[in-house]
Amino acid sequence: MKIEGIKGCFEKTGGLFYFARMCSKVRLQAAGKLPADYFDMLGQGFDGRTCRYLEVNYEDVKTHVLAGKSDAEVLEWCQSHGRRLTAEQVLIYNSFMSKRGWHDDETDEFIPEMIQHYGLPDNGTVLTDVDLIEMDEGRWYPDMWRDAWK
Repeated sequence: MKIEGIKGCFEKTGGLFYFARMCSKVRLQAAGKLPADYFDMLGQGFDGRTCRYLEVNYEDVKTHVLAGKSDAEVLEWCQSHGRRLTAEQVLIYNSFMSKRGWHDDETDEFIPEMIQHYGLPDNGTVLTDVDLIEMDEGRWYPDMWRDAWK
């Protein structure tokens, strides 16, 4: 489903994948432009993992986003009130987030179920949760993950 204004999983803020997407979902929901299908996972899933990794509360992040701060400003707040990430911690986070669903507990059931649910091609191109999201929202291309790491 294409959603005007939603950012992709590989967009970086301070080197972190996904953070910009989480912030964009907050803004879109506040503007009444985020589809209701997304509401249940706000603050959960990758949003929740991101906040837990940064050691901050999702509701606090949401408050700062809605106060008009940029993604970079919100991330700086997170790192000054949660934990400040080293370059290696950013690498670990990005590696986990970009590979979730590939050769793990989601591989055999969740990924195939979501491929079917979204009506995506079951041809081996969707391997991760990020692939699912990017393909469903119309941004995915075969070397997307390679380009994200540049």
